[in-house]
Amino acid sequence: MKKLIAYCGLDCEKCDARKATLDNDNALREEVARLWSELNGVEITPEMINCEGCRLDGVKTPFCDSLCPIRQCALGKALETCGDCEGMNGCPTVGMVISNNAEAFGNLNNK
Repeated sequence: MKKLIAYCGLDCEKCDARKATLDNDNALREEVARLWSELNGVEITPEMINCEGCRLDGVKTPFCDSLCPIRQCALGKALETCGDCEGMNGCPTVGMVISNNAEAFGNLNNK
């Protein structure tokens, strides 16, 4: 599976946090921080917007690094992605993403 597909199936290549990190784009970091703060109801600062990819070595946002329940579950089970988990289709954890994102679901089913 492509290394830039996150544990949940989202494509890290399309993530604005990753783009801001790779391009060292502070304006994009500010935009992402503002949007994610609004969407999540918590303060996210531009300094937190640094990520190279969920499954890659390197920097990650604080959420992706240690707070994401999907990533923590997959790491704990030593899975490449949730697509390798027998319980994926009924899982409420990854279901938060794949029930609303057909592309992520498809990425996890295309091994």
